[in-house]
Amino acid sequence: MAEPGPDGVSAPADVVIVGAGASGAAAAWALARAGLRVVVLEQGDWIDPSAYPQNRIDAERFRQSVFNRDPNVRRLPEDYPVDVTDTPVDPLMFNAVGGSTIHWSGHFPRFRPSDFRVRSLDGVGHDWPLDYWELEPYYEANDAAIGVTGLNGDPANPPRLPRSDRPLPLGAAGEAVVGGLERLGWHWWPSDVAMITAPRDTARAACNGCGPCDLGCPVGAMSSAHVTYLPDALALGAELITRARVRELTVDDTGLVDGVVYYDRDGHLQVQPARVVVLGANGVGTPRLLLNSVSARFPGGLANSSDQVGRNFMFHPVATVKGIFPQRLDTERGPNGALLHSQEFYETDPDRGATRGFTLQVVRHDLPLGLALGDGPGKRLPWGAAHHEAHRALFSHGVTVVVIAEDLPEAHNRVTLSPTETDGHGIAAPKVTYTLSDNSRVLLEHGVARATELLEACGAHTVTVDPFTRVSGWHLMGTTRMGDDPATSVVDRWGRCHDVGNLFVVDGSVFVTSAPVNPTSTIQALARRSADWLIEHFEEVAR
Repeated sequence: MAEPGPDGVSAPADVVIVGAGASGAAAAWALARAGLRVVVLEQGDWIDPSAYPQNRIDAERFRQSVFNRDPNVRRLPEDYPVDVTDTPVDPLMFNAVGGSTIHWSGHFPRFRPSDFRVRSLDGVGHDWPLDYWELEPYYEANDAAIGVTGLNGDPANPPRLPRSDRPLPLGAAGEAVVGGLERLGWHWWPSDVAMITAPRDTARAACNGCGPCDLGCPVGAMSSAHVTYLPDALALGAELITRARVRELTVDDTGLVDGVVYYDRDGHLQVQPARVVVLGANGVGTPRLLLNSVSARFPGGLANSSDQVGRNFMFHPVATVKGIFPQRLDTERGPNGALLHSQEFYETDPDRGATRGFTLQVVRHDLPLGLALGDGPGKRLPWGAAHHEAHRALFSHGVTVVVIAEDLPEAHNRVTLSPTETDGHGIAAPKVTYTLSDNSRVLLEHGVARATELLEACGAHTVTVDPFTRVSGWHLMGTTRMGDDPATSVVDRWGRCHDVGNLFVVDGSVFVTSAPVNPTSTIQALARRSADWLIEHFEEVAR
């Protein structure tokens, strides 16, 4: 741990990284391996795996409170509130060492080549300043470093190296869905998952199928940042300060970042000087920090001369379609993100009346308490004599198809500072303003229709639909967009801020478009790419 001096100012670091999640941990490992003095500031703390809900008899109740994915529900001391008065989707995130890769099903697809060229191909959004093939080596290196299960040969995606681990069997649920997909003639493939199915070292056991994985993996099989990159970064000399709530970044007379101001775990204000600062605080936390870092040179927020910080915020609009089958499917067993997906409707189809597309991700069904409570008011199972019979007809008999639609960047969807909400240290909280676009609405309608068609083709006797799932804000993207033009973007193709030459962003904030797939694989590949460029150019970049 970096020890502060008597005046609360620590010894200077080569690089300070804010955030110990998927991107921050990957960057910390790469930079520490190059011999740089790296200090990581994390607002949360280490979580002992024994504290995960799976180890409690009231696991499902625990996940509704202390281990909830929504910081507005958890309200732990290390959390900050998010003002959601103007959004129909709740941003979901987790403050801890490992970040939201603790609360994670590990679904790990890559972007396709077309996802980097949506303006050229479809006339919407912006093209990325790089292409798939430039990022491909970092996808491969990241997969190898953390451990990914998967199967080669998917005709819908470019060829790639064999994954480190073979996927788990699809089981009864997967086989039931495959039957329907084959009857319909739709593309399908086993999901890539950030998980190991064979022991990797003494700290990581193979997946034992205990599920559900989005409550933390007690055996370390899920390739979360706190069991992959971060321990290796610390072994290489990186320093980690936990329960460090960053208030602002400071700049010198030339406009370069010269340090990070944070509250330590005892509430004392500390300063960590740095030659370079890297932000990995997610698509809500990073713009919040930049907007809170005001100065005479940057009165509208740090690195915000373009007025693009916080704009173009993207979720993945999600609908969930659930099918109940007559046969038992054992869906309470195994990783919930490790079944299969269909990318049959991934690319733009003019007949849909919308641009871009969606993925159908097949996941396991609800757990016992979730089934009993139902999907909303008035949907609970009957209590009393009929309860057990109704529950037996549902439990382990269901499959869920998640419709993940591509969200297009729109300037009015944004993260700003809340005029009313603050965190425990009085720092302005983020406010999310988001409107579901007509394009996304059409994609979700088509996705629901196709998911319903699929479940009926599989033999489901009952299908229920949530056409727009509020608690689906897992993927936070676009708020410090990457681009070549400083007037329309915040960072360049390497994640370096146009306005501040020694400030980098490596999280999902830099996304130009969202693609209809989970973003973490792309986030980590980009973080490693940015770190490699910074290593090569460190002396010319550092103040």
